[in-house]
Amino acid sequence: MSKRFRLILILFSIGACGFFLYPTFKWYFLIPAEKRELALISRQQIRDFAERKASEDLEELETLTRENPGAQIPTEYKFILNKAKENYRLADRPFPDRWTVRKVLASFRNAREALEAIEEHYREEILQLKELSNEALKLGLDLSGGMSVLLEADMESLKDRLGHEPAAEDRRSAIDRAMEILTNRIDKFGVSEPSIRRQGTDQISIQIPGEADPERIRTFLRGKGRLTFHLVDDDATAKLQEYIKENPREFAGGNITRPDFLDAGDVIRGFYQKDKYGIDQRIRYIVIEEEVALDGNHIQDAQVGSHPITGQPVINFTLDRGGGEIFFKVTSANVGRTLAIVLDDKVKAGARISEPIRESVQMTGFDRQEATDLALVLRTAALPVDLIINSQQAIGASLGEDAIRMGIRAILLGFLLVIVFMLFYYKMSGLIADLALVLNLFIMVSILTAFNLTLTLTGIAGIILTVGMAVDANVIIFERIKEEYKIGKSPEASVKAGFRKAFWTIMDSNITTFIAAIFLSQLGTGPIQGFAYTLAVGILTSMFTALVVSRLVFDFLVESVKVSRLSIGWRVR
Repeated sequence: MSKRFRLILILFSIGACGFFLYPTFKWYFLIPAEKRELALISRQQIRDFAERKASEDLEELETLTRENPGAQIPTEYKFILNKAKENYRLADRPFPDRWTVRKVLASFRNAREALEAIEEHYREEILQLKELSNEALKLGLDLSGGMSVLLEADMESLKDRLGHEPAAEDRRSAIDRAMEILTNRIDKFGVSEPSIRRQGTDQISIQIPGEADPERIRTFLRGKGRLTFHLVDDDATAKLQEYIKENPREFAGGNITRPDFLDAGDVIRGFYQKDKYGIDQRIRYIVIEEEVALDGNHIQDAQVGSHPITGQPVINFTLDRGGGEIFFKVTSANVGRTLAIVLDDKVKAGARISEPIRESVQMTGFDRQEATDLALVLRTAALPVDLIINSQQAIGASLGEDAIRMGIRAILLGFLLVIVFMLFYYKMSGLIADLALVLNLFIMVSILTAFNLTLTLTGIAGIILTVGMAVDANVIIFERIKEEYKIGKSPEASVKAGFRKAFWTIMDSNITTFIAAIFLSQLGTGPIQGFAYTLAVGILTSMFTALVVSRLVFDFLVESVKVSRLSIGWRVR
């Protein structure tokens, strides 16, 4: 490997790691704590907050206009100035010489438009922070707390599915299968080290580390993935729309009155779409056949793609053989009718059947996040029993703040002592080792962030262990170089021989540890798994920094700078 290639590889690695680590740095160091708290509230709470803040801000601006029309726009309201400038451009009006509060508000047609502009600012700001929080490195329950959820199995739903009263073995089997599916869902959701355990006979306790989005987690835990296809009664739907116009009070507040003209096999369901906050909003009511045309349990695979023309997210389903036969019969017999896609009793989309379909199905009507989440739930199988959320609450860190502070202080002190020792014992070469050590820690944390792993106290222990292993690799290299240098070889020859002889020693020790870490990650759970992940990543980064970074610096010194003497110890001349 040439020096140029090693340099390009190192620079590329540093750039990529900086890219992955920036969201974590920004989230924990640049975003104020009060804004981080806002980003973790539910979407409904975000909407309430944005609407309330917009109303308060507009009232304050209007009051300021009445009291002092010539006052400049306050600094905290500068965000509305961009919207005002855009309105002036659209109206082809010249910009005022001085942007006063009065002129800013005058750029809007009415108070409602100004209110929506202010609300949009708060909505976009918090939703962007919510996205940033998902990209940042998560801290485990022991460091930052998390979320505790208690689920209870609905045995009535199990009775309906089995067709008889569930026995004790049926209950146990259903709970075990539900725990397995939930573990699979949460792991793929991007949360590592969840604690999932049985509580009592019919309950499941889940503890999810880190600052998780409670609304999205609720979807994964309670969302049954109950996806069904129903035929739409178009004539009855048209009659229902007219009936609602004539009798609006009978459907006010979500109350549904069943009109007499509906057939016995028809039911009324709401058609829902996401609003700007990502919250389901009922658009209208439609009439569908109660009989399920196809159950989502027949779906073998579900992937998210994009529509080739509109670019909108689509979900591509592959049905099993039985489901394909059922769907083919349904679509063959109902060409020209509308097929409703119903998710947990909410109609999410509808499509006109233009031709018979057998095994491959494409659905639209979902945003990107919802499509991804739904595809994941369906891929990880439907729950064998419906789960009811009994409680959901935030929990504090299991370690006290003093214990966390002392642990971090011990870690920093140990890291500093290692750096000082290497610098003192190996002199200038120790400085190279310290550089590799710092870079190793930087790359390691970046990789943990990129893979969305959760950092716990045991994970930090894994980091410290790999720091020691990284130092060990440099010590082996330095001692081999010293041996070659003592017998009279030149600095360049000593460096080449030292790295060559140390290579397999380092590889052998690290490979065996890496294999152990892989087995731990597959067989262990909770803190053990977190330790294994951190250890495995640390082994790879320590070998990279010792064999690539340190080697590049040494080669630069002995080949480009042409140093006449190696500074690699006190007794080496």
